[in-house]
Amino acid sequence: MRSRRMLIVLAAIVMLVSGAAPTAAASAPYESYNYNYWEDAVPSPEAYLPSRSITGEGLGIGNFLEPSDMYAANGSVYVLDRGNNRIVVMDSNWKLKTVIKSFDNNGKQDGFNKPEGMFVADDGTLYIADTENKRVVMLHSDGQLAGIIANPKSDILASNFDFVPLKLTVDRAKRVYVVTRGVFEGIVQFDSDGSFIGFVGTNKVQPNAADYAWRLYATKAQRAKMVLFIPTEFSNVDIDKKGFVYATNIDPGSDTPVKRISPSGDDVLKRYGYFPVKGDIRYRQMGNDGGPSQLVDVKVRDNGMYSVLDSLRSRIFTYDEEGNLLYVFGGKGNQLGTFKLPVAIEAMGDRMAVLDQGRGRIVEFKPTAFGSSVNQAVALHNDGQDQAAVEVWQQVLKLNSNYDIAYIGIGKSYLMEKRNKEAMTYFKLGLDRKDYSVAYKRYRREVIKEHFGQAMTVIMVIALASLAAWMMVRFRRRRRLISHEV
Repeated sequence: MRSRRMLIVLAAIVMLVSGAAPTAAASAPYESYNYNYWEDAVPSPEAYLPSRSITGEGLGIGNFLEPSDMYAANGSVYVLDRGNNRIVVMDSNWKLKTVIKSFDNNGKQDGFNKPEGMFVADDGTLYIADTENKRVVMLHSDGQLAGIIANPKSDILASNFDFVPLKLTVDRAKRVYVVTRGVFEGIVQFDSDGSFIGFVGTNKVQPNAADYAWRLYATKAQRAKMVLFIPTEFSNVDIDKKGFVYATNIDPGSDTPVKRISPSGDDVLKRYGYFPVKGDIRYRQMGNDGGPSQLVDVKVRDNGMYSVLDSLRSRIFTYDEEGNLLYVFGGKGNQLGTFKLPVAIEAMGDRMAVLDQGRGRIVEFKPTAFGSSVNQAVALHNDGQDQAAVEVWQQVLKLNSNYDIAYIGIGKSYLMEKRNKEAMTYFKLGLDRKDYSVAYKRYRREVIKEHFGQAMTVIMVIALASLAAWMMVRFRRRRRLISHEV
């Protein structure tokens, strides 16, 4: 009997060690969460789960060496393999198409030197930030040289201006926006012919009152040791279909590390959510992963959504057009779906991909039922189909009853349909005070308008009754006075 029990125990141990546990837990090696109205992190269903990883070795071209950027366009995925000075091109199913290592430059073979950033236009033109060669290289879709931007000249540039491009993006007018090392004036902008235009989107620094007071009474030696109020550099850029440039920076003290820069250079990003658009809201101050999120990449997605990548804690934060945090996924670790040093994110339809420089691989993510429902509801709302959006938000609430954004989404849909009382109920559940006030004012006006006739009738009856009673009292007083006189 004892030996039988021991065999059962040993069999159970073998099953646990061999991985007989459910695979669902292994498929989500990170904790998904969101923030509520009080800025507390609350658990949330996973919006995306890792589906596969792609390596250079798996493609048969040797390992990726310090890959620095990734871009998806025209049914292809481009990886900038910085350490190998090459561009690896795959199709949407991660099958190798070609590798670009060099190009013809006026009859001479030319190549890249530690390129950092890349962009692919709709016509297939490749724009490469050839960092250590201090230039932007433009290649046609067939790999032939289309042009080079180097050594910009202008009266507003310092004589010792050093052009070291890091990241870039291009609008439909072929204007090129370049994040440059050591440049604090903003994003460097070039015309379609490569002519320098100017700077856009300067990161403004606003010292607080304590900084001013300290500088006022500090000695020269103390002021010399103080941190200079210098704007921070941008870390990455992307562009939407309307030509607005999205940019990130890693200033630890900034509440606006993500910007949406208009053609005039103004930051027009909507920030109507409970908290700033800056990744994690609560975090440890100390430790290897302490401090605010360090946003190193931004990807503009369809329907007004955009995702930002936090390299500090290896997480992806996705927001809607109004600045509401929709979901968070990813994390640090060794399992599929976690990263060592993520540097770039991309979207391919409903799939997401993250380039992990630390492990030299790409990790593909696919949406869960929860993530697909959220994306669909946001898309319907963005397209003005509010009635259809309500049904999808209801599905979201079945998967996560604590999802405030769903309550607010339903409330906004009802508000558009002038169902103000129902909108108030959902805004209250979503703790949306601002929109609740709007719905309440409309509902109050609606009630007053509906019952105005009845209210006026009651008021008139009360007024007439009061008048009749007053006249009756006055009449009786007069009779008494007359009777006393007689």
